[in-house]
Amino acid sequence: MSVGAVEPAPLDSGPGRSGTAKGKDEQTSTIGGSARFVPGQSNRQITVVNGKAQVRQRLKELWRNRDLLVLLTRTQLKVKYKNSVLGYLWSMLNPALVLAVYYVVFKVIARNTIPSFAIFLFCGLLVWNLFNNAAMAATGVVVANAGIVKKVAFPRELLALSTVGVALVLFAIQVVVLILALVVFGITPSLPFLITLPIALLALVVFTSAISVFLSAVNVYLRDTQHLTEVLLMAWFWSIPVVYPYGQIAGALSDHHLGSFKWVYLMDPVTPIALAFQRTMYGRSQYTVKGASTVTHMLPNWGPSTYCLILGVVLVASIILFLLSLIVFGRLEGNFAEEL
Repeated sequence: MSVGAVEPAPLDSGPGRSGTAKGKDEQTSTIGGSARFVPGQSNRQITVVNGKAQVRQRLKELWRNRDLLVLLTRTQLKVKYKNSVLGYLWSMLNPALVLAVYYVVFKVIARNTIPSFAIFLFCGLLVWNLFNNAAMAATGVVVANAGIVKKVAFPRELLALSTVGVALVLFAIQVVVLILALVVFGITPSLPFLITLPIALLALVVFTSAISVFLSAVNVYLRDTQHLTEVLLMAWFWSIPVVYPYGQIAGALSDHHLGSFKWVYLMDPVTPIALAFQRTMYGRSQYTVKGASTVTHMLPNWGPSTYCLILGVVLVASIILFLLSLIVFGRLEGNFAEEL
């Protein structure tokens, strides 16, 4: 059976009704393992969730239900700020406060020599927050919505993708805070590198969606996945150049004659994306400490074309991972109702 395909139900003769007539009225639709009646549909129509649906069919079904994705995203946002006086304003106050704390800690207390290090740090956190928030929320989203998963037939991947939508909305709010901070600190983004941001953001969303869909399915069977994800994400955060510049890692590898391993470090999909945001929004790749003539490299001395090339590779790899996650989700979702 195919996702979204409508096929005649098995013929069944009855009093006053021919088998052919009944076959025309009763239909079975497949959305990608158990048969159930869907509220709001005719009781003559059966919806079958087919766990073996092909990836192309799943993609078509996700596109057909894009309105449902928007609805699920809006619902999660409403629940998040329900009965809140400030509402969405909290999403701006939180990153603004974090940025202020970073400035005090690294500039005033620690006296970090990197110019406007709080801005540099916040540029990387934008990327990480989107990925981390979506992955954490998606891990338990299917279990948390067990009621509708067992009763209503719809593409369950939308539950995981809705957490990505919520994270994307919060990301947009944090970008506003960053732009205001750039104005306050008098930092001008690097205009030639602006072309890298759409590719970086698209790669980040696709990669985050792949991880979210995969984790949401696995957690239904292995509930420890949610706790393991928290630990792994914490370790993952310290492996990408957010709280420390990429130049420190590259310099340490070169000092130990391991310069070729810099490309291994860049194989983490989140790392090139974070570097692109830092290079564009922070506006510089190196700095010189006052009173010294040594130039310190914070970011790779790549041009916009090199960034675009690397981000293109990340995007292609992310798309492949997303398709694989749909395959895994399809193989696992057949027994969701029994596991939940």
